[in-house]
Amino acid sequence: MTDARKSKEAKLTEAEAIDRTKQGDAEAFEFLYHLHKRRVYSLCLRMTTNTAEAEDLTQEAFLQLFRKIGTFRGESAFSTWLHRMAVNVVLMRLRKKGLPIVPLEDTIETEEETPKKELGADDLALTGSIDRLELQRSIEALPPGYRSIFVLHDVEGFEHNEIADMVGCSIGNSKSQLHKARMKLRELLKTSRAEKAGKR
Repeated sequence: MTDARKSKEAKLTEAEAIDRTKQGDAEAFEFLYHLHKRRVYSLCLRMTTNTAEAEDLTQEAFLQLFRKIGTFRGESAFSTWLHRMAVNVVLMRLRKKGLPIVPLEDTIETEEETPKKELGADDLALTGSIDRLELQRSIEALPPGYRSIFVLHDVEGFEHNEIADMVGCSIGNSKSQLHKARMKLRELLKTSRAEKAGKR
């Protein structure tokens, strides 16, 4: 890369890169790719828990971006728009693979999903002693449907109305799924801690 091109890219803003990518500028697209690839990959990895698949889906998301950037109107932040596209790419893959996604319309409480109050039990939300690996493993163990909603809301920070829009469910179902995902996560963490204690 020449110094002239380096300085040209250094001065490029995201908005300029978007405009130039819309006109088919490959350098500007590359700039957007390097700006957002890490976060898109991280989102794909959290939702699929498979590094090879996450890499594949990241590439797919940026291919979609290249095809659809002309439809970006700037009504939301570019990063939000791109993440929405990445989420859709992941969800389409999960559906195609026929993975056991927990149906979003399924709001029947089973006994194991109902929160159980145990007197004297540690509150996992308060202990703060859960190491990150344990938490990551437990998130990965969630059923894909629960995991998607949990990642979108608690990790990526999307609102329930945005999630409902992306996933194609009602806001109530998004909230219900998140609640169940958190209960399941709490249960998984409790089991993991009990196993650790038993090994000592």
